[in-house]
Amino acid sequence: MNKKIDRGQATREHLVAIATGLFTEHGYDGTSIEAVLRAADVSRGALYHHFPGKDALFAAVLDTVYDRVGADGARAVEGLTDPVEALRAACLAWIRSTRDPVVRQVMLIDAPAVLGWQRWRELDEVRTLGRIKAALRRDGRIPAGRVDLFAHVLLAGMNEIALLVARADDHESAAAEAEAAAGDVLDRLLRT
Repeated sequence: MNKKIDRGQATREHLVAIATGLFTEHGYDGTSIEAVLRAADVSRGALYHHFPGKDALFAAVLDTVYDRVGADGARAVEGLTDPVEALRAACLAWIRSTRDPVVRQVMLIDAPAVLGWQRWRELDEVRTLGRIKAALRRDGRIPAGRVDLFAHVLLAGMNEIALLVARADDHESAAAEAEAAAGDVLDRLLRT
């Protein structure tokens, strides 16, 4: 029984890995279930056993990308005890992640279109907003009554910077400029 579960998990991970590459290269609209099946060399039944459709497969890909970006952010704050420095490091790690074509295409270009703007924002709030609020509360420089609003402003600002990079013609130059600008914004906002 465990071998069957392991095989099923391996198939699921394989499908997500293949779909990640295809969504990154061709976008959500340019990737068909048939292309995933061919590239993954699995049956339609195997795919539909794990994912009821292309949207569910995309959601699984998005989850893995969110996890990877979150792990990068966690690494960026390792050892930092000052909540503002940790928040700054995590925000800059997010901006740096826009250099990754997977992050750009899956999280910033396709996710808002596929999920809808509101659902995309809700996912981001669930995964990120609470951490921003906690850091601002721990720091104590922002009045308690403004922490929620300030956290939303910070999240929106960093996401808008990331979206600008995602849609730029020259991602490398845009990402470098965005990281510098985000650093300036963070310095001004967080040094109250």
